Amino acid sequence: MNNIQSNTTINNPKHASMSTMIWFSGLSMLGFLATDMYLPAFETIRAEFGTTQTLISLSLSIFLLGMALGQLVYGPLSDRIGRKKMLFVGMTIFVLSTVVISVSNSIELFLFARFGQALGACCGTVIWQAVVIDRYQGKASERIFATIMPLVALSPALAPLLGAGLEEYFGWRSIFVVLVVIGLGLVFATSRQQESAPLDKKQEKISTQLARDYKQIVKSKIFMGNMLIFAACSAAFFAYLTGSPFIMTAMGYSGADIGLSYLPQTVAFLVGGYGCRSLLTRFSAKQLLPWLITLFITTVVTMFVITFATSPTTIWPILIPFCFLAVANGAIYPLVINAALADFKSCSATAAGLLNFLQTMFCFLASSIVSAFSEHGLYTVTAVMLFQGLVIMAGYVLTKHKTTNATASDAVVA
Repeated sequence: MNNIQSNTTINNPKHASMSTMIWFSGLSMLGFLATDMYLPAFETIRAEFGTTQTLISLSLSIFLLGMALGQLVYGPLSDRIGRKKMLFVGMTIFVLSTVVISVSNSIELFLFARFGQALGACCGTVIWQAVVIDRYQGKASERIFATIMPLVALSPALAPLLGAGLEEYFGWRSIFVVLVVIGLGLVFATSRQQESAPLDKKQEKISTQLARDYKQIVKSKIFMGNMLIFAACSAAFFAYLTGSPFIMTAMGYSGADIGLSYLPQTVAFLVGGYGCRSLLTRFSAKQLLPWLITLFITTVVTMFVITFATSPTTIWPILIPFCFLAVANGAIYPLVINAALADFKSCSATAAGLLNFLQTMFCFLASSIVSAFSEHGLYTVTAVMLFQGLVIMAGYVLTKHKTTNATASDAVVA
């Protein structure tokens, strides 16, 4: 009992220290850095291994699969045995796997280690949010999330730029050496943090609890509808992310050009996110969502038509409409995530883990299809993206079944 009281005192500060904010930032960005830093080096890696575009693209798909599976494990286990212990386990897996990647001499070993790297990286994605909820309340936690989330949004743009520079001056293996250093830095930072999980409370058998919670969650049409919207928006983005390096290489762009091409779409994503926050002061989430979905669907239809009608030889006819898709995604994400989780306050961590798992699996499937048919370039990418528009429409129909808590959900989003 005394231990619980001590934890309560420790876990309710009004501000996070600078070192803690850097720790949160590193954990939140790690998965995106490992996903995106090596994208500009796709062709260099393919040439060195003497393999195919399909297998190199598969390294991104495999990473997404590992991220999806790991998110189902770290949340429940960190509740049982502690945040720090699970972070040490995950970061150890990440560092060792990344070392293997940096010295790999075959595509088979490279792919195997990428899966392990993903299983390690996703520990940070899951646990840093739990630590914030453990330690901070009210305005304190809101300020932390408001500070960290823009960094998460920026990392997909900054990572390819950093990767392109490392690949140009030091070779592609240096990208993974840098990731090892980042991983070790996070291990050190984690060792200096206090445990935040209340480990001494009595808990029911984990299998019983999870079975009950998962049954409740998957039976909810509101959860499933918003999950489909979130997952399909993300899958469309990753379809482009998987195919764009080889598409741009075929068009004659350099690795540096490929890295720079991710900057405007990330700025567009931030515009969507902050624009949505501003609009929510005047409109409800229920009012905004149909317009944002319309923008998304209009964009993927436009990209599909441009590709099949003109067969573009530069990236601009595709990149410009894709930026509008990024605006839509940046605005849609907070609306549908909040709506999906609003009815599960008693098991919000489990619901969030399942939401992220299903979302990442959609991204994995879209990325895998693009990888399998990579020789068709933009035709495959835009067709997969167009299909996501149909999934979003189906998800939106499911969300219309919501009859309770709509007002409360909108209030939470605002």
